Amino acid sequence: MDDSPDIAAIAGLIGDRARASILMELMAGRALTATELARAAQVSKQTASSHLSKLVGAALIAVERQGRHRYFRLAGPDVAAVLENLSGLAHRTGATQVSPGPVDPALRKARICYDHLAGDLGVLAFDSMKQHAFLRASGQELWLTEAGRRFCRGMEIDVESLEKRRRPMCLPCLDWSVRRHHLAGALGAAILSRCYAVGWARPSRSTRVVHFSAQGERSFRARFK
Repeated sequence: MDDSPDIAAIAGLIGDRARASILMELMAGRALTATELARAAQVSKQTASSHLSKLVGAALIAVERQGRHRYFRLAGPDVAAVLENLSGLAHRTGATQVSPGPVDPALRKARICYDHLAGDLGVLAFDSMKQHAFLRASGQELWLTEAGRRFCRGMEIDVESLEKRRRPMCLPCLDWSVRRHHLAGALGAAILSRCYAVGWARPSRSTRVVHFSAQGERSFRARFK
């Protein structure tokens, strides 16, 4: 009996335009209600609820109840990685949405990919860390060197705490707009959180864009030169 993974079932779920819109809306890392996701997918709340039920059943998204409300989020970074890679494939093959709008350049520069930094600045950080031997790669594995640990401590990132989590510390994630890797995993998330904490950047309330101030971008580029 063939027990290989049924990728057709997952592809079919993601392939519906409304469900794809819901999944991409959750790429910003926020937990959203069915009403908010219905608005993003431009469908009725009843239709959105049907789509959400299928996505929850397939373990692509998770749901959390808080009082009378239910909040939905991506089930994990592995789902986000698949969506990011599909975005890159869609862009490479010309399957892009019409009229992406003025926010498109900002998305390319810096955006949230689940919970870590993507776009030009995300790739810049990844390339810098590899160039300075803060990260080492062997095949598909990526790890933080001792020099990298010192670098992270200089950014006031608690590496030891990150290592105690079940989540992988360092993962390469193929960036859809730059088509090179940015840093995912617990460390990628910690670097973005640190950018927020020191006031270099702030998240957008309605999109995946990460807004760096002029001074914040200069400080970021100086750190990852």
